[in-house]
Amino acid sequence: MVNYYLIMNVKNLVHKINKNFERSNLFFGHGTDNAHDEAMWLVFSMLKLSYDDIPMVFSEKVNDSDVLSILTIANKRINERVPLAYLLHQAFFAGHEFYVDERVLVPRSPLAELIKGKFLPWVRASNVYRIIDLGTGSGCIAIAMAHAFPEAKVHAVDISPGALEVASINIERHNLTERIELIKSDFFLNIEECKYDLIVSNPPYVNQDDIATMPNEYHHEPQLGLKAGNDGLNSVHKILHNASRFLTDNGILICEVGNSQQALEDAYPTLPFIWVEFSEGGAGVFLLHQHDLQGLE
Repeated sequence: MVNYYLIMNVKNLVHKINKNFERSNLFFGHGTDNAHDEAMWLVFSMLKLSYDDIPMVFSEKVNDSDVLSILTIANKRINERVPLAYLLHQAFFAGHEFYVDERVLVPRSPLAELIKGKFLPWVRASNVYRIIDLGTGSGCIAIAMAHAFPEAKVHAVDISPGALEVASINIERHNLTERIELIKSDFFLNIEECKYDLIVSNPPYVNQDDIATMPNEYHHEPQLGLKAGNDGLNSVHKILHNASRFLTDNGILICEVGNSQQALEDAYPTLPFIWVEFSEGGAGVFLLHQHDLQGLE
């Protein structure tokens, strides 16, 4: 364990943890993308501080017991390569806070930007009444969409009982139990015939080669939410071949495929994919209209 002498205030504590994170060859990609932001997140979350109080809060004293608790988590992050989101049971998506543990992936999808923008210009919010989130995991996408489209009913689907338990925790915390229904299903398999205005999914899409080379942090996540066969398209095939019959005439499918974008285009050369460009970072998200998907059933 690193020697943390004379840590007296928030600023010093953040600085020391930041330096130790930098020296430890950690991978950042589960809520932050650098050591400093990760150190800030750890300290501010544990001490229940607000970023709005920067810089005044930096001079606040930290008592010995809090320092010990924070350093214990910092060292577990370093020694075991556990994503900080799991250690804090906290993640953020589309401006909302969520509970997470190792039953679900840590929220990080660029879909957050689309949801905050209500899928403009492709979607008119006043016409959205039914939404389905395929592979809901923590429920973050379903919950963010329920907030973005307050008139809509949302179905949140996952095959993992553990994921559905976590999603239920988050739905209750966001007071959305009347508007979000959890369904245990392998994508559309157990879904009753129903028409949705939006089908949204961040399915497993990591191919076999990428799985083998992923940083250790990813191996703490449920592999069911990552692995998708040799080309990363096992789950996407299921979605594409069933989406048309579950969409309204003006309905839209929005799906993230990440690094499997080229493989998808090669597999479906005639589909008119619309690839979203993001201002907040991210790629590999496509849109298709209901009529584009006809004939794939």
